[in-house]
Amino acid sequence: MDLKINNDWQNVLAAEMQKPYFIDLIKVVEKEYQDFTCFPPQDLIFSAFNSCSFADLKVVIIGQDPYHGVGEANGLSFSVNDSVKIPPSLRNIFKEIHDDLDAVLMPNTGNLASWAQQGVLLLNASLTVRKDAPNSHKHLAWNQFTDAVIQLISEQKEHIVFLLWGGFAQKKGAKINRTKHLVLESGHPSPMSANQGKWFGNKHFSQTNAYLKTWGKAPINWF
Repeated sequence: MDLKINNDWQNVLAAEMQKPYFIDLIKVVEKEYQDFTCFPPQDLIFSAFNSCSFADLKVVIIGQDPYHGVGEANGLSFSVNDSVKIPPSLRNIFKEIHDDLDAVLMPNTGNLASWAQQGVLLLNASLTVRKDAPNSHKHLAWNQFTDAVIQLISEQKEHIVFLLWGGFAQKKGAKINRTKHLVLESGHPSPMSANQGKWFGNKHFSQTNAYLKTWGKAPINWF
């Protein structure tokens, strides 16, 4: 299995990726891909990092694990490939952007690569999953690795916006240094949570851009 990070994250994460647990993790993941159909495709497992350099990082959005249907996952949390119907959670994200920024938003794709290219790290807690089996890789050491990623960002960067949607993401982001960074929390954008009044109206997208401007950073074009 040829898993590569092709930008400055390679240096940032080098020590972590040399630890025994990570070396063992990659061996297990390799066997999973040999024995089962898994997503995303192998060359997109580290897409979140390859699409958003450490130097350009502005925002972190934490998801749980990749979409598990054929052709859906592209290695970015909440994002799907261009040809895939926009999932319910992502539709609710787009609706909140529409309401929050008072703009007409009618996306025809759920591919969030344009966010990543602007400095948004779309990080799933687990970077892989078996076909049609959500959370099937949550027992692997991906969580240890992504916890370390979040900790490195918290320690080595300043003025990053962390968007923690739902209890899982909030627990995962519990150790972020909130004196250095902006942490915004709300319910998850999934229909169950959103329809209970825990998502809509959080105004995370306008708050993110206001904070970035305060620190002299270009805002994110969420459209």
